Amino acid sequence: MENSLIIDSFSEFKDEKNIDRVTLMAIIEEAFRNQLKKKYGDDENFDIIVNPDKGDLEIWRNRIIVGDGEVEDENTEIALSEALRIEPDFEIGEEVSEEVKLLDLGRRFVLAFRQNLVQKIQEHDNGIIYKKYKDLEGEILTGEIHHVRPRAVIVYDDDQNELVLPKDQQIPSDFYRKGDTLRAVVKDVDLRGSKPLVILSRTSPKFLEKLFEQEIPEVFDGLIVVKNCVREPGEKAKVAVESFDDRIDPVGACVGMKGSRIHSIVRELGNENIDVINYTANTQLYIQRALSPAKITTINIDEENGRAEVFLKPDQVSLAIGKRGLNIKLAGQLTGYEIDVYRDVDENEDVELNEFADEIEGWILDELKAIGCDTARSVLELSVEELASRTDLEEETIEEVRTILRSELEE
Repeated sequence: MENSLIIDSFSEFKDEKNIDRVTLMAIIEEAFRNQLKKKYGDDENFDIIVNPDKGDLEIWRNRIIVGDGEVEDENTEIALSEALRIEPDFEIGEEVSEEVKLLDLGRRFVLAFRQNLVQKIQEHDNGIIYKKYKDLEGEILTGEIHHVRPRAVIVYDDDQNELVLPKDQQIPSDFYRKGDTLRAVVKDVDLRGSKPLVILSRTSPKFLEKLFEQEIPEVFDGLIVVKNCVREPGEKAKVAVESFDDRIDPVGACVGMKGSRIHSIVRELGNENIDVINYTANTQLYIQRALSPAKITTINIDEENGRAEVFLKPDQVSLAIGKRGLNIKLAGQLTGYEIDVYRDVDENEDVELNEFADEIEGWILDELKAIGCDTARSVLELSVEELASRTDLEEETIEEVRTILRSELEE
């Protein structure tokens, strides 16, 4: 009965950790055997009988009877005189089974047993959590912000499991407050020691892909597939979609009337600008669509080296490159090609100096425009000496500018 009372005192773990009684009893047996090995060096001669229905535990130690004074291992052997006190008709060579009470093993043994039990239950808990979230990698979770730290946001799920959103996985414009609800994708699940570490992400392209699946019914139903997705978190994204139903316009279905469908996704991502394009296996057309809204004149593809030369009218170059080069960067990531942009100009066509803002510093352009040189040809028509005398530019700088302008006009 003493064993039963002690086991009942451990059943608090069952309620705290939500472990079923059968599993708890299996853990108790393993923890007990671990302590027996530490105390006696071996547990092979012990029978442990667990009754999960009653919450009872019986411990029996089996020993071989030897003659008095012949006991070499007190754990596996028992003297005849001691055995006769258990049963008067025992003989040398027979096996004696004797019930062991936990309290008889000593207070230190029970405390160590309890500590080992706590550890085993924690390992069991961690194993369940690890498997649960490992299966959820790439899926969106919703949790409550529990703590905001400088390098990470701590999120609790419905079961009070701790999830981590590191600083580098946060959208720069996001603002977090304790108690707010947060959505993110499970990026990675690792074991830190024996404790599972669940890493969330709001910057992963997978997060955007899964938002499309949640917010757009045709994507959820599999009628539209997200073929590829690239992002500069909080700034701009490009998503290539394809429809398996010719009657469905994949871009129109994803964007919705006046952007109604994609609006909730844009808002979730801190007003990230999302370009949705129609996927195609035609590489030239795919690159052309990826560089939208720029209109391309000619494309030369080098499939072997994964490069694409794109020629555009001067007024389309800045559109192709985009703010801070994001448009061309994302187009390259989306298509898998290194994209080089060239101005496509006629022999007698001139180019506004503003079109060179991505290659020539703004203050240099301002110096040239201040003397009336607003186009490439107007600069090239003046000599280096004259340009140097009329501006504050060094001759070396002027030469570099003329080289850039001339190369564009001669292509």
